[in-house]
Amino acid sequence: MKLPVQTSQRLSGWPRSDNIGWRVRLALVLLLVIAAATIWVTNRLMTDRFTESTRNRAELRLALYSGNLVSELRGNRSMPQLLARDPTLIGALNSRDYSQSTQRLISFVEDLDAASLLLLDLDGRIVAATDRNQLGAQRGSESYFVDAIRSNATIFSVKELETGGYQFFYARRVESGANVLGVIVVEVDLKKFERAWGGISDAVMVADSTGTIILSTETRWRGLSEEEALQRETPHSAIERAIRATSDWAAVPAEAYLAGEAVMRMELRMPVYGWRMTSFTTYASIRERVNGILALEIMGFAILLALVFYALSRRTALRMALFQRESAELRALNARLQREIAERKRVQETLAVTEQSLAQSSKLAALGEMSAAVSHELNQPLAAMKTYLAGARLLLRRNRPEEAISSFGRIDDLIERMGAITRQLKSYARKGGDALAPVNMGDALASSLSMMEPQLRHRQVQITRILPDRDVWVMGDRLRIEQVMVNLLRNALDATKSVSEPEVEIILAAGETATLTVRDNGTGIEDLESLFEPFYTTKQPGDGVGLGLAISSGIVNDLGGRLIARNARERGAVFEMQLPILEDGIEAAE
Repeated sequence: MKLPVQTSQRLSGWPRSDNIGWRVRLALVLLLVIAAATIWVTNRLMTDRFTESTRNRAELRLALYSGNLVSELRGNRSMPQLLARDPTLIGALNSRDYSQSTQRLISFVEDLDAASLLLLDLDGRIVAATDRNQLGAQRGSESYFVDAIRSNATIFSVKELETGGYQFFYARRVESGANVLGVIVVEVDLKKFERAWGGISDAVMVADSTGTIILSTETRWRGLSEEEALQRETPHSAIERAIRATSDWAAVPAEAYLAGEAVMRMELRMPVYGWRMTSFTTYASIRERVNGILALEIMGFAILLALVFYALSRRTALRMALFQRESAELRALNARLQREIAERKRVQETLAVTEQSLAQSSKLAALGEMSAAVSHELNQPLAAMKTYLAGARLLLRRNRPEEAISSFGRIDDLIERMGAITRQLKSYARKGGDALAPVNMGDALASSLSMMEPQLRHRQVQITRILPDRDVWVMGDRLRIEQVMVNLLRNALDATKSVSEPEVEIILAAGETATLTVRDNGTGIEDLESLFEPFYTTKQPGDGVGLGLAISSGIVNDLGGRLIARNARERGAVFEMQLPILEDGIEAAE
């Protein structure tokens, strides 16, 4: 549609965007380039600088934690040796009078800063303890008791609890002369370090010589290796504060990943028992400080850019005034266009109805071609009937009436099929189709092969069938599906006439669709583009009219599927019939 003359003339007088000038555009581009380069350089320099300082603080903090832990272990190591020499405890074990032993241990634990103290007799029974609830418990099978009895030195052992976590013990046997009286056990409280580490932004863990985590700020990590712990951790845990680390453009190489996020990993080997302490430090503080500097730079460039756009907006204001004067005419033009669009929609609806009528007329006009198609489809049942009649005649002559009756039954089935094919010609003239029902593709294939049995016996073709373990169901018309299968099988047999060892492979598969594949080792297909066109055939005159594949393609399309043909890689042709699969086929069929 053309605009009114007056409107067109006014629009042609509006200031064009070219009036802004190439100098202003060049200045804006340079400003944006300078801003991007400055922000990028600042981000790289500040990130490297703050990363190094954060790394140094993390290393110092890790060394401090390791020193405190080692100091705690070494301080408690001498306690069992001192307690094993206490005369009161030795006398109690000799006399088996433990009435004062528990109070004696309680007086020691307050000064030694240990988690608990245990005194065990030679049988492994707890006879004195700072925790009175443990009195009388049997600990003879514990490793700290067994190892202490066998050794004359202080034994360190780690015990894994059923509820999670670990206990740490120093144990030494108590002797009186050459006699072993019992074992003194000191439990070291290392959980206080976990509680202290849990209040910082780092995630800290301690692994023993085998790589098993025995101390950690994350309780779920205990008892796992570092690799297992990192894979198991989810971003919703407490460690989340340590892995919301880097933004996508931090340009910091990741040393470790927790739940898919990068963190800074530090490791320190401790001088006791082959332990290793590892910490995971967040990049959050680095990103915050860098973002603060970048925010100032971006603000400065934004203010400068705002001033430039303010100057440009003055020019735009003049253009807006002209637009407002023309808005009334444009609204009227818009209303006129809407009326024309509504009129066009009505015309299109009328055209759709007309196209449907033309399609039905074309369908009726195609009945002549369909008569030839019906003749083509009736040839196969007629040939099979002729074979069965000849067989029945031979069986009657040999006085085998029961087998002859079976042949007559098959002839009756073929007559029913021929009647159904003629009914398709009548239903083709109607707009609607017959109701569809669930069809078992395996049963339909078996029925089609039964119809092709005379030709298969005569030709001696090697048939290979590959069927799934479960039934494959589709929604369709079984007669029409069998009609397509027979056409595909007949074409495969015709394609292998010139082959010395004819082979036909039939594969039924169930996936997103129900797919029936028919592959032969014939000469292949020369013209794939014209294969499904009516009356196209490569057979000799009298062998076919070229409607089999055209009809089969139409049937598959009506059922919501598609028929595909291609040449095999080595030799022969491949036809695939794909139909929408019916997931609940068995229940629907019932």
